[in-house]
Amino acid sequence: MAGSRGILATPARETGRVELMIGGMTCASCANRVEKRLNRLDGVTATVNYATEKASVRFGDGVTADDLIAQVEKAGYTAALPAAEDGEDDQARSLRDRLAVSGLLTVPVVVLAMVPALQFTYWQWASLALAAPVVLWGGLPFHRATWKNLRLRTATMDTLVSMGTGAAFLWSLYALVLGTAGEPGMRDAFTFTAGRGSGDIYLEVAAGVTIFILAGRYFEARAKRRAGAALRALLELGAKEVTVLSDGREELLPTDRLTPGMTFVVRPGEKIATDGVVVEGGSAVDMSMLTGESLPVEVGAGDAVTGATVNAGGRVVVRATRVGADTRLAQMARLVEEAQSGKARAQRLADRVSGIFVPIVIALALGTLVAWLAGGAPSGQAFTAAVAVLIIACPCALGLATPTALLVGTGRGAQLGILIRGPEALESTKAIDTIVLDKTGTVTTGRMSLLDIVTEEDPDEVLRLVGAVENASEHPIARAVAQRAPRPLPAVTDFRNLEGLGVRGTVDGHAALAGRASLFDDLPERLERAKAEAEAQGRTPVVAGWDGRARAVLVVSDTVKATSAQAVAELRALGLTPVLLTGDHEAAARTVAAEVGISEVIAEVLPADKVEAVKRLQADGRAVAMVGDGVNDAAALAQADLGLAMGTGTDVAIEAADLTLVRGDLRAAADAIRLSRRTLAVIKGNLFWAFAYNVAALPLAAAGLLNPMIAGAAMAFSSVFVVSNSLRLRRFRAAR
Repeated sequence: MAGSRGILATPARETGRVELMIGGMTCASCANRVEKRLNRLDGVTATVNYATEKASVRFGDGVTADDLIAQVEKAGYTAALPAAEDGEDDQARSLRDRLAVSGLLTVPVVVLAMVPALQFTYWQWASLALAAPVVLWGGLPFHRATWKNLRLRTATMDTLVSMGTGAAFLWSLYALVLGTAGEPGMRDAFTFTAGRGSGDIYLEVAAGVTIFILAGRYFEARAKRRAGAALRALLELGAKEVTVLSDGREELLPTDRLTPGMTFVVRPGEKIATDGVVVEGGSAVDMSMLTGESLPVEVGAGDAVTGATVNAGGRVVVRATRVGADTRLAQMARLVEEAQSGKARAQRLADRVSGIFVPIVIALALGTLVAWLAGGAPSGQAFTAAVAVLIIACPCALGLATPTALLVGTGRGAQLGILIRGPEALESTKAIDTIVLDKTGTVTTGRMSLLDIVTEEDPDEVLRLVGAVENASEHPIARAVAQRAPRPLPAVTDFRNLEGLGVRGTVDGHAALAGRASLFDDLPERLERAKAEAEAQGRTPVVAGWDGRARAVLVVSDTVKATSAQAVAELRALGLTPVLLTGDHEAAARTVAAEVGISEVIAEVLPADKVEAVKRLQADGRAVAMVGDGVNDAAALAQADLGLAMGTGTDVAIEAADLTLVRGDLRAAADAIRLSRRTLAVIKGNLFWAFAYNVAALPLAAAGLLNPMIAGAAMAFSSVFVVSNSLRLRRFRAAR
């Protein structure tokens, strides 16, 4: 639940957090081993992600990054602080080169084994010459990792591959040198099962399995890189250089030299270098790269702008407010990375399975060998079945099932302006049946607007005189009236703010008043009716006049966002019951609810009581999601089974939420839930097929129904399938 995460997210002793790039991992059991080793350190909480090859580590007093790196190295792996990625990584290049050379050498070995008609005199020795470099050099990463793990008294997927290919190669070498397989004119027939004799050779198995595993690892590495492309694109969005304004002069500087308080120039078409406030000029800003929303946003002096967005209009001057790791872009990237390091409940089970899987498979292979021999089968047939068991078993698919789906799903979400905190949030989206929507700032704009003027005077004259007085006030209602007044506004003298009542001032010699009806002795009947009607609709009537007479009622209200009704319809289509939650009185709440299509309303709730409203719904047996944006929503967001914060809201609300909607559009809530559910479905599908593959394949191999080379191809395909299935999430589209 969001509540427990919000309270327990950070250990009491934590003093720092670091990410380490882990090298040498080849399967989920490797990640499991590194994670256990790091967590042995006092005050350390680590999560290792096999798909991203990163360890996310939180540590306490007395622990340094060097201590963490040393601990990883003791486990037999490498660790380093992250460095910038540039194109294809070294591991993928090495795999590609080994695969290319090994593939050229293996093709004739397999062809000779499968087509007896091509088996010339001493063909078997030619096969040995071609297969030896494949097994010894092409498979060197597997053998090297196996030797390293043996010294540490552990076993991984590499152990299975190395044992299987090594056994097939050594058996063939023995048969050629000391057996009868090396005689001139020897013939061998490839079969899809384990039905071969003791005098046969298995060079095509040793070489074929090696290239299948190399191919699987290479395509897996490339697919994992594609899976993380969205996050890398997010991190690369920022501007590299900025034009700083100093003493009236412009100077081009690297963006990392910006500090809060500096002013910089952004010309049309340029990226805004960092978060700031416009101090001069006006423009339209394209925020699609951060929010997924294509419509540009108009900004002017005093408006906040976000780094990495594009100035699509005129020249503006911006004062930097947040730089570096404090910017909105950096915070988004950090949230996405943290989400990608999490594990779903099903994945934690898979990790436990993969941690003991390799020893079980080795024992099963030995048992298969003994059982076949005890049953009177030829030694070659028993040997082939045992090797097939070693080769077919693959915990890699289990280890990739959750991380790759999270990697793609959270990355795609970031592109659409949806930040998912982790797998716990995904799991929560499946259960929720009720969604509570805070009214102000979520369903409505949170800004007061002038909707109507009821008067017998000239409306423009009313706005000119009353707007001038209201313009001198900072009250939200006053600003709504002043914004509609014609420019230029006349000067105001003797201005006075009447606490709790309104404002007064002298404009063009008239004593103007605006505020509550009690400012005037009496109201004309028409104005009285207009006032009562506005109040019945939950709107705010502002009575205005001058020279002692009430002359107009200005109707002001918080306006509903243009997309809120569509968003509510989309939420209903997802099987959710929307509930409007607000501190406004019942009439105002009902008016807004009716406009957007909500039938259930909880009104007149004090900010401190919002969490109690969520608790009451949960007590009724509902699984509740909460959408809010303010400080007073934070406790309710944390209490809800799923918290969604509008990214236009406060940092406190965002911190308390499970999902953050970067753009202030409620439709993003429906998109977030759909994406979360889709990602969770992919995770479960990946885990099902990974488990099903091993459950089905191991008995077939043990029964002698699989040739080891076919087993190797199937094993490599299982990992590639899981990653490819996850990549389908890249096609997710927001509903519009």
